[in-house]
Amino acid sequence: MKIRPAETHNREEISRLLRQAKTFNDHEIKVALEVVDDALRQPEKDDYCAFCALESDGTLAGYICFGPIPMTEGCYDLYWIVVDNAFSRRGIGGKLLDFMEDFAINKGARCIYIDTSSTQPYLAARGLYEKHGYRVVGLLEDFYRKGDHKVIFMKEVTAGA
Repeated sequence: MKIRPAETHNREEISRLLRQAKTFNDHEIKVALEVVDDALRQPEKDDYCAFCALESDGTLAGYICFGPIPMTEGCYDLYWIVVDNAFSRRGIGGKLLDFMEDFAINKGARCIYIDTSSTQPYLAARGLYEKHGYRVVGLLEDFYRKGDHKVIFMKEVTAGA
């Protein structure tokens, strides 16, 4: 498994992963791809960092997109993480989270936030975050739509942790 920055030719593969997940609606997919486009267009800015997890044969197994939170000191947001269904339950999501944490720590991060939905399709994602040391620090009721709450996870990170 190799993790490297997303490249322009990965955009369609990322789009396929987002649609395959059956978790995101059309608007969410559109926003995710806009963020990927921004990361691809201006990688030097580090506003959005998009990375791909690739199998040894070059197959895209997953991707992650994250970045520093504007107007904070050392806080990062995880925007998107998706693993191809064909590679689920193989630890790729965890490897992508570990990669993000190491990257953010090297940039001076002190904490990482993750916002996600409280609905059933996001149950596995919430379990992944908890397994990797993220804890719920907030809940905004009916945030996305009635009955769909925003769950906010956070993890303090430091070099060597």
